[in-house]
Parts: sequence; C-alpha cells; structure tokens
Amino acid sequence: MNDSKGFVFSKTFPLSLQIAIALILAVVVGILFGAGNPNPNFIDLINHLTIPCNLILKALRALATPLILLAILHAFLTVHIPGRSGRKLAILLLTNTLIAIVIGLLVANLLQPGRWWSVASFGAAPTNKTLDPWGLLQDIVPPSILQPLVDNNVIQLVFVALAFGVVLRAIKTEQIVQKKNDYQPVEQLIGLLFEAVMAVLKWVIALVPIAVFGIVAKTIALQGFKPFISLAAFIVAVLIGLFLQGIYYTLRVRFGSWVSPQRFLRGGSDALLTAFSTASSTAAMSVTFQALMQKIGVRESSASLGALVGSNFNNDGTALYEAMSALFVGQLLGLHLNLPQQLMVVFTSIIASVGAAGIPEAGLVTMTLVFTAVGLPTQYIALLITVDWFLDRCRTAINVMGDMTISCLLDGKKQHVKQVDVIYLEGDLSHAEVQRE
Repeated sequence: MNDSKGFVFSKTFPLSLQIAIALILAVVVGILFGAGNPNPNFIDLINHLTIPCNLILKALRALATPLILLAILHAFLTVHIPGRSGRKLAILLLTNTLIAIVIGLLVANLLQPGRWWSVASFGAAPTNKTLDPWGLLQDIVPPSILQPLVDNNVIQLVFVALAFGVVLRAIKTEQIVQKKNDYQPVEQLIGLLFEAVMAVLKWVIALVPIAVFGIVAKTIALQGFKPFISLAAFIVAVLIGLFLQGIYYTLRVRFGSWVSPQRFLRGGSDALLTAFSTASSTAAMSVTFQALMQKIGVRESSASLGALVGSNFNNDGTALYEAMSALFVGQLLGLHLNLPQQLMVVFTSIIASVGAAGIPEAGLVTMTLVFTAVGLPTQYIALLITVDWFLDRCRTAINVMGDMTISCLLDGKKQHVKQVDVIYLEGDLSHAEVQRE
C-alpha cells in the first residue's frame, strides 16, 4: 500500500530516529523528575505521562481483531496457490512457525530475562487461563458473528474468518469458471477495508514515539534505571532466539534443497538488509523475489510462492517474538506459565502471526491477542514498546529469511536448468547461456 501524503514527517525523520529522540528526551525528563526518588508533589504529573501510551494501546487492541479478520479474508480471495504446491507450502509454513515458537519458549524458559526485575505491583493482576481442548472446541463457535470482534476472542475470530474465507473463495472459483464477476464488488470491498485498517494502523504507529517518551520518562522518574536491566536481558534473549532460528533456516536449506548455505546467505544479503532497514517484509518483497531469481537461482515458480505468496502467512520471527514476550511479562509478574498455558501461547502465536501485516510495529497489534489468550494484562505491552522499534527490524529480517528458505525448499534438491539454443548470426556467436526454468 502506498504511503499517503500525510506521512511527510515520517519520511523526513524515520520512525527509528523519532523513537531515538524520544528516548533521549525521556531520559532527561525522568532524571529531572527524580530518577527513582520523585518529589511527591509531582507524582500525579508523572503518572499522567503515560496517557498517550494507554490511548495507543487501546487503539492497538481495537485494530487487532479487524486486522486479522480482513487479512485472512483478503488472503483467501487474492492469493492463488496451486493444489500440490499449496499443500507443501502450508506444511513448510506451519513447521517453520512451530519451530520458531518452540525456540522462543526454550530460550525464554532457560534465560528467564524477566526475573531481573519484578513489577508485581504495576497494574491489574492477571487471570489464570490454561489450554482446555474441550473448552476450546465448545467455545469455537461464537454466539454471534460480531462477538469475536467485541471480545477479542482470537479462536472464534479465526473460525469466522476461515469459514467466510473458504466460502468466498469457492464462490469466486465457481464464478470464474462460469465467466461471471459478481464476486468482484465483495473482493474490492474487503480489499478497501483492509487498506483502510492498515492506514489507520499507520496513523497509530506514527504516534509510538510519544508513547515511548511517556512510558520511559515515567519509569525512570518513579523507579530509576533498574527496570531497563531486565529489558536489556530481554533484547539479548530475543536476539539469541532469532539467531537460532536463522541457524535452523540454513540447516533446512543445506539438507532440504540444492542451494548451499553460502549461496543462500550471500545471494539473499540484499533482501535481509532491506528488511532490516525498512522493518517491513512487504517493502523487501520485490528485492527478495529478485534475489531468489537472479542471485540464488531458484525457479520463478518457487520464488513467487516463497517471496510473494508465503510472505502473507510466514511471520516466524514475529511468532517467536510474541511467544517470548508473553513469557517475559509472565516472569516480570512473578508468574510461572505452566505447559498448558505455554501451549496456548503457541496456538495463539501461530494465529496472530498470520495477521501481522508487513508494516513496521504491526506485531504490537497482534500481540494483544496473545496476551489476552493467556490472561496477561495488555497494558504490559507498554514496557515492550520501548525496545520494539529495534527488535521489529531484527524479526522482520528473520521473516524474510524464512520466505527465502521456503522458496529454496520448494525448488527441491535438484537444480533445474535448461540449455538455451546457441544462436549464430552471420557466422558469429551471438550468445550462449544457461537459463533457469
């Protein structure tokens, strides 16, 4: 989606620069207000610094369910996947996402970054939700179609989205065969609504620097710099998790395709750098596609399925991050999420990652659904906003690396080449080359 003209400021000053400036100002303000020893007369004023952050979190919660609903419907209507390749693609996507979440949970459980600082008194007490398969089965059908949008119930939401998505796709396919176009107004409406939600989300994301300023200034003013030790540990833990996921990708490419790890990393370097610099897998899509075709050398069909189709569903880095965030906040609260609760995190992270749109900071939106599913108060996401601007770039690079991995695996263990005829013009060799299918 093209940026609107209203984002001139964000083009002049990138979001990362705005957040960096907000962090510097917040540190100065936090120190002026006491840096852990605030004047009692200023307590109310300090608490009011987080009002913008609270409003932004409410907006993110409000956008979460329509974003996922429209993302699934839009994908069903617009993405064309061949039957056999589609099944293989679905298996690869699900496997990679599961591995990413498992890696994230293992790293979070082993390192426990949230144990460095306790915030048990920071807000409402969390509820204790666990994975109940029979309860999920009984609760999967909502009492009304609009109820999941009101309750932020991700299970019911996905059920409704899948039901309508499958039906709309079947109707579209049938009408194409019959050479009818009655489906087009519905498809255009869903596409328009999806773009509208994305536009509103961009407006909200543009205000993130203000939220970062407020939450950091308040935290430093009331509690000093100690809380950021835990956030630093969380950054290290997430980077380790993403690095392990990257190793998993290279191993999959090494043993599951004809592409060597060196060729994979060297050929895809431009795509990974673009993903990191823009924090958007959508912005890196064309670069990824060209790198797969021209530098790595996979077939066009494999490149398009991985980079163009798979990118709509493959958000492994985001799923890993959301799972680790849930455990991190649980540790901050002094909670121990048991196995059923962590399985609920796995389930909801898979679903939420599908709705993580290819724009910066969109993972914050779907994270509200993961937190709600395990009973963690969503206001704790405010703590993560201060570091999300950096981690978003790192997990986006992993998302793109996952797209490239899918393409290589779909290309198979045999390199597909065909000889181009040697053309002679007036006795001279015009050209001779080997071209990929």
